[in-house]
Amino acid sequence: MSSKFDISFAKDHRISGGLAVLLQVQGADAAAGAEVADPEGVIARAAKIGKFTGKARAALDILAPHGSSADRIVVLGLGKAAEITAHDWLRAGGAAAGTFKSAEKVTVFFDAPGLDADGKAAADFALGMLLRNYDFDTYKTRKGDDNGNGKSEPKEVKVTIVTAEASAARKAFADNEAVAQGVILARDLVNEPANVLGPEEFADKAKALEALGVEVDILTEKDMKKLGMGALLGVAQGSVRPPRLAVMQWKGGKHKDKPIAFVGKGVVFDTGGISIKPAAGMEEMKGDMGGAAAVTGLMHTLAARKAKVNAVGVIGLVENMPDGNAQRPGDIVTSMSGQTIEVINTDAEGRLVLADALWYCNDRFKPAFMINLATLTGAITVALGNLHAGLFSNDDTLSGQLLAAGLATNERLWRMPLGKDYDKLIDSKFADMKNTGGRQAGSITAAQFLKRFVQETPWAHLDIAGTAMGSPSDEINRSWGSGFGVRLLDELVRAHYEA
Repeated sequence: MSSKFDISFAKDHRISGGLAVLLQVQGADAAAGAEVADPEGVIARAAKIGKFTGKARAALDILAPHGSSADRIVVLGLGKAAEITAHDWLRAGGAAAGTFKSAEKVTVFFDAPGLDADGKAAADFALGMLLRNYDFDTYKTRKGDDNGNGKSEPKEVKVTIVTAEASAARKAFADNEAVAQGVILARDLVNEPANVLGPEEFADKAKALEALGVEVDILTEKDMKKLGMGALLGVAQGSVRPPRLAVMQWKGGKHKDKPIAFVGKGVVFDTGGISIKPAAGMEEMKGDMGGAAAVTGLMHTLAARKAKVNAVGVIGLVENMPDGNAQRPGDIVTSMSGQTIEVINTDAEGRLVLADALWYCNDRFKPAFMINLATLTGAITVALGNLHAGLFSNDDTLSGQLLAAGLATNERLWRMPLGKDYDKLIDSKFADMKNTGGRQAGSITAAQFLKRFVQETPWAHLDIAGTAMGSPSDEINRSWGSGFGVRLLDELVRAHYEA
């Protein structure tokens, strides 16, 4: 984070210097709060000259406005009132944060008649500000310049959001802060270099959630050998860094309620193993643990906001390296399920990790459903680019809930097919299955592989290879690691699974 936002909500507030941010619905005559911040009508004249109409996220910036007690006024367009969605409030908050520049004191006049009866819109606006403010500059030692290069000097920005629904907004924002923390944790994990964040260090990050009341067990290599996790351990055997399986439990629901479960691929660095990847772009494989990062961030969020649900997070943490001890193409490994797998390509390693993690989760916890997240295939980016994650599922109800949560949060999903004709592509001559079905339908055959380890439990696989890292920047994310999945799954839990 380049600066810390101290966000408060108030029914009224006297401006004394600093930046005033006013909101204007498209087509409206004056921005909300103009009578306070702009007693001499400077905004109306500036809007007319600048042809400012309140178009969504357009900004009118007025320096040293005559007659105002504010040093600077920014009017931010909201677009047409009838078209504003919950996600638009996040985007508006992010756009507003992008205008703060060097301001250390900001007053936002959030007067949205008919648009914010319960304070949630103002709380979402504030969440957008927090997400936009994220900047991973941990390893920069030079002071930043005006172009955003280098390390920013930390500062505190005091933000007061003036709204008639201050009390309700304050309450809603408490939950939103927990969401922001989870997203930021996931972003931090994905952005960390692999020489800093290995399997053991990642497990320590999961263990730190105990401070929030999460029960955390860390399984070592010895533990996993006893359980027969030959698929996961086969991926790890080429690295000098030992694997870990982190098991996180949040018990916020009733004792009798089945838990809901989230499983993440945590390959902290993926060279491809013996089937080594091309050198170009390999540095991005530090983010091949984006699924595990999302699960860890989600568990943080659920615990921080004390969600009334029983939830389990399981993450398989390994490094895939081409050592003399690494597994070879043609090797056959035995998974925890007892099913045997012929390793055709050592770069199809994430599904091997997930195979044992899914089976372990299902066998131990008997969850109501399992959702796994993984930066699993390049094929999904060919199909969907980086605007949607791929959704594969054996359950229509769970799929529908996930698709709706994706639309609500703008962490969008697109359901992809499964079927027997695809499944037979991973049959092996020498084992129960092989770990890749070839280039065609690569993301689908990967999902078919995972499906063999979930039995009859309702299950969904989210292939987030195109969305967890390197996705397009927008108003609420300027980071390479996006934290994709945390808001999506928190919304799923809120909408359908909390008591």
